[in-house]
Amino acid sequence: MCMVIFAPLFAIFAFATCGGYSGGLRLSVDCVNKTESNLSIDIAFAYPFRLHQVTFEVPTCEGKERQKVALIGDSSSSAEFFVTVAVFAFLYSLAATVVYIFFQNKYRENNRGPLIDFIVTVVFSFLWLVGSSAWAKGLSDVKVATDPKEVLLLMSACKQPSNKCMAVHSPVMSSLNTSVVFGFLNFILWAGNIWFVFKETGWHSSGQRYLSDPMEKRSSSYNQGGYNQDSYGSSGGYSQQAGLGPSSDEFGQQPSGPASFTNQI
Repeated sequence: MCMVIFAPLFAIFAFATCGGYSGGLRLSVDCVNKTESNLSIDIAFAYPFRLHQVTFEVPTCEGKERQKVALIGDSSSSAEFFVTVAVFAFLYSLAATVVYIFFQNKYRENNRGPLIDFIVTVVFSFLWLVGSSAWAKGLSDVKVATDPKEVLLLMSACKQPSNKCMAVHSPVMSSLNTSVVFGFLNFILWAGNIWFVFKETGWHSSGQRYLSDPMEKRSSSYNQGGYNQDSYGSSGGYSQQAGLGPSSDEFGQQPSGPASFTNQI
C-alpha cells in the first residue's frame, strides 16, 4: 500500500524539481573608465544543464570591445538519465496501481504477474540508485561551474586589479538539492518493496514448501518411532503376563506338598 501511495508522488517530485529548474546569477564589472562598466550581467541556465552552450558578453574594460564568455561543463547526461528514470517509474507505478486495485484476481491468477512485478521492481531500484548517484555528481559539477567566483575568473577584465568584479546574485539550488533527496528516497522505497513483491511470487512459496518438507518428514518419523515403541511395550507386557501365569500356578500347587506329607503320616 505504501508503494501505491508514495511511489507516484516521489517520482513526480524527483523529475519536477530537476526537469523544471531554471536559474541564474548576476555579476558586475566596474571598470576604471565608468562608461565601459556593466554592473548587471545576467547569466541564465536551465535543465538539461548544457552549460558549455550558455554564453554571455562582458566588458573588457579596454574601450567598447566586448568579450564573449561561456560557462564550463555539461551535466546533461546525468540530468536527463535521472529525469527519464523518474518519468518511467511514475508511469509504471500508475499502471501497477491500476492492476493492484482493479485486476487483483488476474494478477494472482498465475505466477507471471508477480514475477514481472518483482523483476521490474529490482530493475527500477538499481536505476534509481545509479541515476541518483550520477545526478548528485552532476549537480556538484553544476554548482562549481555556476559559482560566481569561478565565473569571474573567466573574464579578462577581472584579471586586472584596477577593475572591480563582484557577484550581485548567486543561483538558488534548493530545488535541485530536493531532487537529489527524492531520488534516493525513491531508491529506498523501491528497494524496500522488493521483499513484499517477492512474497507474491512462486519462488517464495516454493521455498516455504522446501522448508516444510523436512519438518513433515521429521514429524512422520517421530510418529512411526512412537508407534513401534508402543507396540513393543504392549508385546512386552503381554509376554510378562504370560510368564506370570505359570509361576502363579506353581505357587498355587505348593500347598499340595504338605497335604500329601500329612496323608503319608
